[in-house]
Amino acid sequence: MTAEAVGNPSDENADELTRIRLARAGDAAAWAELFEPHRARLRRIIDLRLDRRVRGRIDPSDVVQEVAIEAVRLLPKYLETPEMPLFLWLRWLTGKTMQALHRRHLGVQAREVGREVRLDNWPMPEASSVAIAAQLVDKAYTPSRAAARSEQKLRLQQAIDSLDPIDREVLVLRHFEELTAEESARVLGIDRSAASKRYMRALKRLKAHIEAMPGGAGSFRL
Repeated sequence: MTAEAVGNPSDENADELTRIRLARAGDAAAWAELFEPHRARLRRIIDLRLDRRVRGRIDPSDVVQEVAIEAVRLLPKYLETPEMPLFLWLRWLTGKTMQALHRRHLGVQAREVGREVRLDNWPMPEASSVAIAAQLVDKAYTPSRAAARSEQKLRLQQAIDSLDPIDREVLVLRHFEELTAEESARVLGIDRSAASKRYMRALKRLKAHIEAMPGGAGSFRL
């Protein structure tokens, strides 16, 4: 497979193909232009999955930068025989980077970091219900309603914890990481139809929990 085959070649424009060729030849500026569109999504993944015990020592933005540096080192090898689209490769590197950071900063305690999702050779720290709830709770809560917001977050965490682990993971992949149905299926190691059904089931269950809470869906970003 050539560099032109990275991602979906039928959708790539001439500028992207040019940047891929230049990046393969070692052009740092071309690589930056390829990486930057993915930076925000990678940061969101890190916000969801980085263990809370290391957050005081590690800024998620620094983790993104570490991923970028590692990607530059491994880019030539990736472009020789790309087996996945660029973003999925960067996501894989992000998971590996977070695993290494957990081991480095937590030592043996890294084994206690929420379950690691190991699906079809895609190692990735699990997104905690705390992090997912924080993403969903409406930031419009005023300081005077902080107690109500905390109560809603706790109830939402309990609802998230009640989901099947794979359903919870597909919800994170589709809703927060913004993976397509096909990309989610690949990460989960299941077919696209099954991934879509799991996503809709998880979304339906979570919405039902939310509707039963004070304030209903209006208090959440779902």
